[in-house]
Amino acid sequence: MFASIGKLILNKTIPEEKQEEFSLRINNSRVYRQLLTRGTLGFGESYMNGDWDCNDLAGFIAYIRQERGMSFTHLTPPSMWLAIKSKLINMQSPRRASMVGKRHYDIGNDIYKTMLDPRMVYTCGYWAHAKDLAQAQEHKLRLICEKLHLKPGQKVLDIGCGWGSFAKFAAKEYGVEVVGITVSEEQVDLGRKLCKGLPVEIKFLDYRALPKEYPAGYFDAVVSIGMFEHVGPKNYEKYFDDARAVLKPGGLFLLHTIVGETERPEPWLHRYIFPNGVLPSLQRIYNAVHTRFTVEDAHNFGADYDKTLCAWYQNFDRSWPELKEKYGDRFYRMWRYYLLTCAGMFRARRIHLFQFVLSPTGVSGGYSSVR
Repeated sequence: MFASIGKLILNKTIPEEKQEEFSLRINNSRVYRQLLTRGTLGFGESYMNGDWDCNDLAGFIAYIRQERGMSFTHLTPPSMWLAIKSKLINMQSPRRASMVGKRHYDIGNDIYKTMLDPRMVYTCGYWAHAKDLAQAQEHKLRLICEKLHLKPGQKVLDIGCGWGSFAKFAAKEYGVEVVGITVSEEQVDLGRKLCKGLPVEIKFLDYRALPKEYPAGYFDAVVSIGMFEHVGPKNYEKYFDDARAVLKPGGLFLLHTIVGETERPEPWLHRYIFPNGVLPSLQRIYNAVHTRFTVEDAHNFGADYDKTLCAWYQNFDRSWPELKEKYGDRFYRMWRYYLLTCAGMFRARRIHLFQFVLSPTGVSGGYSSVR
């Protein structure tokens, strides 16, 4: 029954010529049961198990989301339970904050060294004038520094610093002192090595501890690049309160974040890639920000994440022979699915990448946008 219903839905929603264009192949009919009863979680797991294949995975996801309006997010037990759980408890509480570090960022630095650019920047590149991934990431880091109006001798806080790529760049190129915080022990260890000899301090610290660690107004600028997706709606006000507490009244705060549609955890990504991750909506960001900061600038270059993710996949795929023995084929399919389905979502313009420049009291005379 599930196979018949699934085939009917598939053929009605995705014409056969489109299935051929994306080289969509069903290898096991159990994929239909998984899709109908478990939604995105079942669909992703079916791909990991080899039940279906698709040569152009990013194009396929972009098509079904943009052209057909499908999301596979219908009410299923996994999605309902995750939605209820996220309402009842704080899934990004201090006790749970390090889960994403252990289960995603600590999986192995070898994955990230081969997948990312030489600076190991694990966020969207800026491709407006870039020819390759390394250039796109350098341009993004410089764009952030210019938006913050960094000057030698200033103290900068990087919330969610990764392996210290921004900290190292800002310290070398702009002469600032940087404190980077992360909840990944692997990132702390490698970040300290990569930033050795520079006025950079990488610390294992949750953002909620900032007011206890630093006096009010300690930092001239604050930046958060690709970390806000791990904060969670129950913590947005606390997050912005803590950032403002350690920022000078005349300082600037740059928030670089993916922006989504629903603010519901996505079951497959939650289980396999980013535990407890939630994409904020524009409305929720504004609600949390507007009584704490002035929004000086908003810049959407989400289409660039499609290019970034595809470049990461190409690097990962090219390096797979070196990684295969350690990680195994199922990990390869999982990681491929993660990178390329996310690329498809950005290509469909269903999710976006924003950079917001915020000031505590408003820039006198106005803020000049940098692009």
